[in-house]
Amino acid sequence: MNPETRMRINENGRVVIPASYRKALGIKAGDEVILRMEDDELRITTMKRRIERAQRRVRQYVKPGVSLADELIAERREAAKRE
Repeated sequence: MNPETRMRINENGRVVIPASYRKALGIKAGDEVILRMEDDELRITTMKRRIERAQRRVRQYVKPGVSLADELIAERREAAKRE
């Protein structure tokens, strides 16, 4: 897949996302995509990719084997005991 390609926008303002790009992003017909303007560019992604990106960022700061959900539940239980 080329990292860059040129497309034309049709009279209805539509552009076709090439199959290789859809495949790389895991986009199928009928899927919802997220459009975002960033640095004067239009970026297209999916919610699945956003979640994966967030998980990668969190993993940088959390030790392997640590469950943030379990820690949050434990903190809430402790707070509830003090009430």
